[in-house]
Amino acid sequence: MNTKYEALIKEAICAREMSYSLYSKYKVGASLLCDNGKIYRGANIENSSYSEAVCAERVAFLSAINNGERNFKAISVVGGVSEINDFAYPCGSCRQVMSEFCNGDFEIVLYNGKEVKIYTLNELLPNSFSKENIK
Repeated sequence: MNTKYEALIKEAICAREMSYSLYSKYKVGASLLCDNGKIYRGANIENSSYSEAVCAERVAFLSAINNGERNFKAISVVGGVSEINDFAYPCGSCRQVMSEFCNGDFEIVLYNGKEVKIYTLNELLPNSFSKENIK
């Protein structure tokens, strides 16, 4: 892997180890890079009532926000059932949280164990509903 986000991807791989995914067995780890260089990790946390599950991306964002962070540069997301073998794209709820706190050029870095894909938030969530719509 040769990318400027190699360290961020490695943090997401470490975060994935904390996944609580008893039901789906689909473990996801995320690492969120703040503009100041700090990194916050998150792992998916499932619940027997399914709808109460929280994605890794939102766990990372909520941890960072809870610690006073508001400026973000990129997030890395890794996932898969047994190994990191899938591109774990952020769900709609996670993309909406990203749009609340990030600009359209915020980068989403996906790794499937073999290759890296990088998208901007605008690419994954075009025409989003954001705080600008509420003015």
